[in-house]
Amino acid sequence: MTGTDTRRFAYISAGAAGMICGSCLRDNALVAALQKQGCDAVLIPTYTPLRVDEEDVSMDQVFFGGINVFLQQKSTLFRYVPRSLLRYLDHPKLLKKVASGNIKTEARFLGPLTLSMLKGTMGSQAREIERLVEYLERSLQPDLVNLTNMLISGVVPEIKSRLRVPVVATLQGDDIFLKQLRGSYRVRVVEQIKRIVPSLDGFIVFSRSYGEKMSQMFEIPAARIHHVPLGLNTDRYPKSLNPREPGKVLRLGYLARVCPEKGLGVLVESFIKLKQMADMKRVELHVAGWLGSAEQPFLEELLTQLRKAGQDKAFHYHGVLDHAEKREFLSQLDLFCVPAVDVEPKGLYMLEALASGVPVVEPDQGSFPELLDRSGGGVLFKPGDPFLLAETLAGLLRDPLQRQKLAREGHRRVHRDLTAMRMAERTLAIYCEILGGD
Repeated sequence: MTGTDTRRFAYISAGAAGMICGSCLRDNALVAALQKQGCDAVLIPTYTPLRVDEEDVSMDQVFFGGINVFLQQKSTLFRYVPRSLLRYLDHPKLLKKVASGNIKTEARFLGPLTLSMLKGTMGSQAREIERLVEYLERSLQPDLVNLTNMLISGVVPEIKSRLRVPVVATLQGDDIFLKQLRGSYRVRVVEQIKRIVPSLDGFIVFSRSYGEKMSQMFEIPAARIHHVPLGLNTDRYPKSLNPREPGKVLRLGYLARVCPEKGLGVLVESFIKLKQMADMKRVELHVAGWLGSAEQPFLEELLTQLRKAGQDKAFHYHGVLDHAEKREFLSQLDLFCVPAVDVEPKGLYMLEALASGVPVVEPDQGSFPELLDRSGGGVLFKPGDPFLLAETLAGLLRDPLQRQKLAREGHRRVHRDLTAMRMAERTLAIYCEILGGD
């Protein structure tokens, strides 16, 4: 199909207020790979511009601008301001500036806004729905629209009515957002999503276990859920592995958002237990990833725990890394672990570690079992047990030959099977199936 498909695909993604998030990275990698395969694919950002650590292939235009949707939710009068002002407030530079200030976007504050967005033209953001659909109808004229999640699916009825094209939704963390909503909003939002589900033509997930979970939560018929294994743009990761020289220290690494949900608290507790073992004195914990202002107290609490245990000197936080810094960070690690507490729908950071030749230890839940079955680059542990995690980490840190074996196998399979191009090929096949073509 490369170079022969002339149909246009619109992928509507969602910015994360200045944070580098896995969904943004994955959406950007997918559309970039579709474009490399000769597809006419357009990546449309919503809320805020996307922030990625590779080439950004999204449009330089934002729909459902975060400032506008918030103000229209708060003030009836604001829904009638001139379009010229709305366009100014949706300018990518302004949205980037506001997002860089660590604005509060925690889901627990967003119940009314989420519900309103899902009501589409019956909600407070009807003008924003109209603006996006008008652009799709008059300027883009796509043959298929793919939404990044169901949380922005309030636009679906209007797209179906006016464009008469198939709409697909990727499911990648909707449940994590929803469980943070306050009071009755979670139930109301889920019920509203269930009303929209029959309007969609298909759903994409990265693991079958997550597909089963979403099928139950949103009452999606299993036959309409398509499985696309997660893929990584491996172009800038090492194609071959050099033998690791034994170092004075052993580096255990974590690369994800600094927050309880990704399990950093579990990892720190396990690290303290690990350091109490007689032969683990030279192990260090190296952490990198986004730290929002709301999570600063969480990090301070972890540092206090480490100081009390006398292990603060063995802990290193490297901040937010660009792509080159990320590769350098990963290249220095002996073992990698993000023991996510929430059921992980993606696990892109795991592929990044494996593509760098670093073996992984991950919880036996969510996408991890299927990813490790495909990659062979690590081991699983029973989630929620810091002592068992410490024992699992210690076992691999004591066994350099096993680490090398896992590193070679994981590296080989990710570069061969779990690439963005493979992900794009499978996604394109699903698009064509839904469109009724080859």
